[in-house]
Amino acid sequence: MTKNLLTGLMAMILAGSALAADLTASLPSRMSEIKAGERPLELLGTPAQLQQLAPEFKVVDAGFKAVKLSDFAGKTVLISVVPSLDTGVCSIQTKKFNQEVANLPKDVVLLTISTDLPFAQKRFCQKEQVDKLMVLSDAVWGDFGSNYGLRIKDMGILARAVLIIDRSGKLVYQQLVPVLSQEPDYTAALAMAKQFAAKKS
Repeated sequence: MTKNLLTGLMAMILAGSALAADLTASLPSRMSEIKAGERPLELLGTPAQLQQLAPEFKVVDAGFKAVKLSDFAGKTVLISVVPSLDTGVCSIQTKKFNQEVANLPKDVVLLTISTDLPFAQKRFCQKEQVDKLMVLSDAVWGDFGSNYGLRIKDMGILARAVLIIDRSGKLVYQQLVPVLSQEPDYTAALAMAKQFAAKKS
């Protein structure tokens, strides 16, 4: 990576982070049933509603290219949301879903979204051989966490969750893991992904 490119990318991160910080101040907040240890977490943003069109969002891939939900129109999308890939449970969750890609119908897209910087995500994926799902960063704009009500106030990370969006663009499944340090129910999420992928439009 050239010095000029790196400088440009860092400027993009800083500008995006400043914008995200400004937006955070105006986001609605709510106390949730999700806990870190025994402490209930306050979440920022507007919760997405089941059976409604899933909110659009914009995140970035390892090369800082913008990726939008609308890029996957017509497909079933399973989104694995993790606080940070550099923690044990998030690593296990991401590797588990990466392994399951081969067992899902071809039109199911698996995404992992965290607030880790793309550099860190790329390093993690290379080290752990995560190469069958897309790992995306919400660090630049904070768009995903804000639009789905999953930003944890004062922590700068996302609550652990699994979401499924069907081919028509509706949010049809939402699993909010009740304790931040717990793994999600993989069996339930994967079964639902298969079920919605099998449904005729």
